Amino acid sequence: MHRPPVRAALGIDLGGTKIEALLLDADGHERWRQRIATPADSYRDTLAAVHALVHSARDAVQGAPISIGLGTPGAPAVGGLIKNANSSCLNGQPLQHDLQALLGQPVRIANDANCLALSEATDGAGAGATVVFAVILGTGVGAGIAVNGRVLEGPNRLAGEWGHNPLPWALPDEDPQPACYCGRRGCLETLLSGPGLARDHERHDGPLMSAEQIASAAASGDAAAQATLARHAQRLARALAAVINLLDPDVIVLAGGLSRMPHLLHEVPRQWARWVFSAGVAEPVRTPLRVARHGDASGVRGAAWLWR
Repeated sequence: MHRPPVRAALGIDLGGTKIEALLLDADGHERWRQRIATPADSYRDTLAAVHALVHSARDAVQGAPISIGLGTPGAPAVGGLIKNANSSCLNGQPLQHDLQALLGQPVRIANDANCLALSEATDGAGAGATVVFAVILGTGVGAGIAVNGRVLEGPNRLAGEWGHNPLPWALPDEDPQPACYCGRRGCLETLLSGPGLARDHERHDGPLMSAEQIASAAASGDAAAQATLARHAQRLARALAAVINLLDPDVIVLAGGLSRMPHLLHEVPRQWARWVFSAGVAEPVRTPLRVARHGDASGVRGAAWLWR
């Protein structure tokens, strides 16, 4: 398919509740942005919503050529069908093929966490780092890896699928492990996500509260909420210590709604040294933990950079 010269880069973040589109110029400056609700459980309506956003973006640049990149939960399998998406209406669908036919131009698609990693490695909290491990802590839990400013995918398109690994060094009182939508039990997503945090609080005899409400209660001195946040931080420290042992990234970047809880930046590095491998000679863990520079916009910016 012919690709004309590009004057602006359009990124689309296809989330479970919203679809956001962003146009960037060659220097990364925002030229246009729009956000709409994601159609509920309808693949065809989702295609139509993305088409409407692209039409609006083209109008914003008066028909000038644009590149199109899209970040989505899950990822295209080798045959082109989406797999592993928690937005289940996408699974088994030829999303890239259908969008290219609908829009009349090439579209690059990547996992939303990979888009986060690319964004933060390009001009964010991991700019200049060789290996960036970027984590989404939100309604779900995922991660992406960027090496030398390029997304690492792997032959199975599974690089960075951190959220569907078990919590390492599990404690006796963490059984039974919660069930995950993927069919297994004890995935990091079930423990470190916002809903996972809420379930853990309720399990330990706290009232049913959202993650935001728990964080607010903890800040007001609620002992049960503080204990819930302490368990969550320790679990995140264990999970990231395993990443350091395996990948030893130059920087770990946190994004998603839970990344805004300020205690994580000091509490998690304070604890992860207990599990980072150090036999014989104790050394400080040099890995910095940072919050995504572009915040909630990082995923859509990374989608725009897929053609870079």
